[in-house]
Amino acid sequence: MNTKSKNIVKYNRWGYIFLIPFVVVFVIFQLIPLITTIYNSFFEHYFAMGGLKEVGPKYIGLDNYKNLFKDDPNIMTYFKNTMIMWVLGFVPQIVVSILLAYWFADPSLRLKGKAFFQSVIYMPNLIMASAFAMLFFSLFSLSGPINDIAKGLGFIDKSYDFFASIGWSRGIVAFINFMMWFGNTTILLLAGMLGIDTSLYEAAQVDGATSSQVFFKVTLPLLKPILIYVMITSLIGGLQMFDVPQILTNGSGNPARSTMTLIMYLNRNLFSKNYGVGGAISVLMFIITGILSMIIFKFNTKKDK
Repeated sequence: MNTKSKNIVKYNRWGYIFLIPFVVVFVIFQLIPLITTIYNSFFEHYFAMGGLKEVGPKYIGLDNYKNLFKDDPNIMTYFKNTMIMWVLGFVPQIVVSILLAYWFADPSLRLKGKAFFQSVIYMPNLIMASAFAMLFFSLFSLSGPINDIAKGLGFIDKSYDFFASIGWSRGIVAFINFMMWFGNTTILLLAGMLGIDTSLYEAAQVDGATSSQVFFKVTLPLLKPILIYVMITSLIGGLQMFDVPQILTNGSGNPARSTMTLIMYLNRNLFSKNYGVGGAISVLMFIITGILSMIIFKFNTKKDK
């Protein structure tokens, strides 16, 4: 083995050494809990009589999965609620983020203070979701400032209960998610746009392309990998939606369980220490997330001809 080959082996060894912390953390905090969750989903294991009596663990096979749809047929309603609130928040989020990123990345605009505005739009992402939920709960409560302003302007005669309306409840949850994440999405898309070779824009302008043609024919196609990443990570976050609707509705998911999400339903089973059903719900969510992520990936990627 020559000196060059020895150096390559040495560098590879250091690469594996630096990967050790990640592998250890991944195995302890992700892989082992995942395997344990799948394992528990095949057992009947819960606490009865107010937590005084433990039942199981008793192996029951796929009964938890069967009973999941038999005992509570509303689980598909919870899934639909989750997807509706995610879509309502994600669509304006991605539209606004693309426009802002394109605005910041366009050198012809010569914007001043771009760093300041980029920091400002990212700041909501630093605020805890629970704080956002409490803020909007106070704003839209019966005695909140939104009702006071509406009554002062003569739009309503008495306080309107926003959280008794399905549309308003879902809309508020979606708006909070939009406010929290559009800044982060903007920064990601901006990074992708700044990585595009400027010579491509110059060539398009020389060929007489308009601004809209440059955006749809040059920018968006080259931005597709970032867009796929944003969509999949946003989908995963949307399916894990919990804290905002939990706080706004005090865990009830009202009105008429229209804001009850899958994670809120999972939390109910874990709170009652029904580990078997909780594991089955977790595995079901894992499968749903994987399927939807693959659909998004396949839909946004095309094989090169």
